[in-house]
Parts: sequence; C-alpha cells; structure tokens
Amino acid sequence: MSIMITEVYTAFKKAGVPEEDAVRAAEALSNVQTATKADISLVRSDIVKLEKELLITKWMVGLILSGIIVLILKTFF
Repeated sequence: MSIMITEVYTAFKKAGVPEEDAVRAAEALSNVQTATKADISLVRSDIVKLEKELLITKWMVGLILSGIIVLILKTFF
C-alpha cells in the first residue's frame, strides 16, 4: 500500500471529495519526487560549466567573424 499525505487527504475530505478519490489523490501526490539540495547544486554546477563553454564559443565566433570582415575589407580596399 502506498504512503498517503494526511494533510492532503484531510483537505480533500473537507472539500467534499469522495473517500476513495481522496485516498487515491493523496497517495498519488505522495509519490511525486521533489528535487533535493544536492540535485539543485548538481544542476547549478552543470550550468556554470556550460556558461564557461559558451563564453569560449562566443569569443571564437567573434574572432572568426572579425577575420572574415578583415579579409573582405582587404579584398575591396
């Protein structure tokens, strides 16, 4: 049998939800997984890594575009 959140069950009962539906809804909500602090810190560290890689990529694109512009200007002037 699943674990049920009693506060949710009580709130459903006060709202007039039938017994069977209140039990199923409370059990379903108890199965929902939430992120822990460790999960959030892992995501943050991944975001920091991606930001660093994106910064390098931006610089590379800038250098390539400036080189192309220099070549175009050299060709016509």
